[in-house]
Amino acid sequence: MSATEGLAAPNQSQAPNLGINRIILYVRDVEMSASFYAFFFGFKVMTTPKDRLTELFMEDGGVRLLLHKAGKAQKLGQVSLKLVFDVEDVCAFSSACADKGLKFGTIHQADGYEFANAKDPDGNAIQISSRAFKTP
Repeated sequence: MSATEGLAAPNQSQAPNLGINRIILYVRDVEMSASFYAFFFGFKVMTTPKDRLTELFMEDGGVRLLLHKAGKAQKLGQVSLKLVFDVEDVCAFSSACADKGLKFGTIHQADGYEFANAKDPDGNAIQISSRAFKTP
């Protein structure tokens, strides 16, 4: 039986307009991870006293990353999730990051765009991709 078997298709009055606006990322060292994403990707860091989450955001909008301290038994760096950052020039961005200490792997050519992969300090998969800028 599939996960959607027996479910009726929602109509506009049943389903709100949902979007993914926040991603919680479990990390060993919240401060180090916040610094990593701020330094390499330009996120602004917002902390609130008594809040267990550190919020990372871009001034011009987009998905927000919420950093949460991982539990000791929690496995990190699994490949079931990859954060993809849209960049117009993968080679230039990769080179600029390398100058600052973040090494991306081989730049791959895809169907009209390029991408390259790396890992954050906790081993989480990240990618830079020009897919959003490809022309149809």
